[in-house]
Amino acid sequence: MATASRVQSWLALEQAGAWGRQALVESELDRGVGATMLERCRRAGVRPLLIRRPGGHRSSGATRCYLAHSGVSRSWLEALDLRHPAEVLDLDLAALRSDVAPGLGLAHDAPVYLVCTNGRHDRCCADFGRPLVRALAAAGVGDVWECSHIGGDRFAANLVCLPEGVYFGRVDPATGPTLASDYAVGLLDLDHLRGRSCHPPLVQAAELFVRRSTGMRAMSGLVVDGVELDGDDVAVVTFATATPLRWRARVERRRAPAVLLTCHSDEALPPWEYHLVELDNGS
Repeated sequence: MATASRVQSWLALEQAGAWGRQALVESELDRGVGATMLERCRRAGVRPLLIRRPGGHRSSGATRCYLAHSGVSRSWLEALDLRHPAEVLDLDLAALRSDVAPGLGLAHDAPVYLVCTNGRHDRCCADFGRPLVRALAAAGVGDVWECSHIGGDRFAANLVCLPEGVYFGRVDPATGPTLASDYAVGLLDLDHLRGRSCHPPLVQAAELFVRRSTGMRAMSGLVVDGVELDGDDVAVVTFATATPLRWRARVERRRAPAVLLTCHSDEALPPWEYHLVELDNGS
């Protein structure tokens, strides 16, 4: 839990073919375009990804590009088709930080599902991600894409859902289609939920503790209403709900025993472990 990467702004660019460990500069995408895109995204606070269609199918025409904002209060998703990948460098990346969609593309109302299959970054992503992609595509889930590294290789298969930036981990092919269809109607699979990318880890943990304690699956059912930090490792998070109840969770993090954090790791490191200290609903 609480392992979703911190991202609020996204740029996903279609690029078929093989990807290296650093996908944007190790693929069939022009290296200069990829390097410039990477640097501009870094300065703008945007997460750049390469995406490709399931099974590696190549587009016959335009290059698909998605722009998204995963905000605390508002999220949006736009799609545009580029005549050439280099046109991505003409985009105003600063506009992706806004809660208001900038109109750089067309509003995209359906979710986009991204599954990491970047095996050159970590083989687990390919080993577990590709079967999930095939299962989602076979089930008719729309807008499914393979994507480059999104973080948390040890949780493969990893699935990120845009525009809200919801991370799910260890999603198996049997579970994936139901998880995706539930997400499309605003319901979260609590067994595989890693967190929402707009929140810091302690808040992600608090949300999951409340959801698991109450069975609250509706994405809109909990809204972060306040965060009080007690040092770096303790937080008290208050959540508003659709009812008069307000949930208050006190969580803390501690280092867990060292483990191999990725499939290619050769050194064990201690991940964070999150603990619920107190939970009440103000009643």
